[in-house]
Amino acid sequence: MKPADILIALMVAITWGLAFVASRIALDELSPELMTALRFAIAAVPCLFIRKPKIAWSLLIAISCTLFLGQFLSQAYGIAHGVPVGLTSVVVQSQALFTIGFAALAFGERPTPMQTLGVAIAALGLLMICGTIGYDFSVGAFAVLLISPISFAIGNLLLRGARGVPMFELFAWLCLVSALPLFVLALVTNGPAPTWVSLTHMSLTAGLCLLALGAVSTSIAYWLWGRLLRDYPAAQVVPFALLVPFVGSAASSIVFGERFGPLRLAGMLTVIVGIAVMVLVRRPKALSGNKALSGKSLEKTA
Repeated sequence: MKPADILIALMVAITWGLAFVASRIALDELSPELMTALRFAIAAVPCLFIRKPKIAWSLLIAISCTLFLGQFLSQAYGIAHGVPVGLTSVVVQSQALFTIGFAALAFGERPTPMQTLGVAIAALGLLMICGTIGYDFSVGAFAVLLISPISFAIGNLLLRGARGVPMFELFAWLCLVSALPLFVLALVTNGPAPTWVSLTHMSLTAGLCLLALGAVSTSIAYWLWGRLLRDYPAAQVVPFALLVPFVGSAASSIVFGERFGPLRLAGMLTVIVGIAVMVLVRRPKALSGNKALSGKSLEKTA
């Protein structure tokens, strides 16, 4: 990779890691539904200038509801209900585990022995993390958070049906499709009056966090990541996503003073090692096409 593109990949990973911190700050003032809706509304602004990509509405809605709405709403809910930011960034990245598993079930794609080993390692890490639940956040919050990597994985597989569609246009419209029902959900769950109060009394800090989440982390970062995947093999690009949980955890430690007990820290590191085994392993040539598509799933997170 060119030095400039390596720098872009690093900046995207850092941006996605910091997005977890920005989400936590915005959630101090906004409900998970409203915060996620505003994030997608900002990212959907390009839809005012670009046409809907040539993709069926049914597929567009399905991808949007999994890859974006389901993933990010459950993320926001988990963070808002006490799941630490650093831990959230690790759990979301476990989508690689679910993607491989669902691909095997849905398409009969048999994972390689090394991928199977990576899945087992990541699953062990998740079990270790489960052993720490109940001390600083509830089982329910963690269960909702687990919807995020599962939705992410399903969205990855659905994204295969959008081959040849320009990524920038596609993701802008995916954000628009997600934003509309989220606004309705915010009005129903929070009520029109509290929603209006949240919007009109939002602090400058929360507003800047939303702008960073929508314009930078979602719109610009996704576009840059897609461009890298277009220009380079996925095997060269996707490993940079492994930096996301490290950045998220480090930033959370600095900003919020987040600390991890021995078992939780060991579980988080085990998950990351499992993901590394799954991502960095050399795959058979027969799966090279699937590898590129897996890369285009944008293994990030925020």
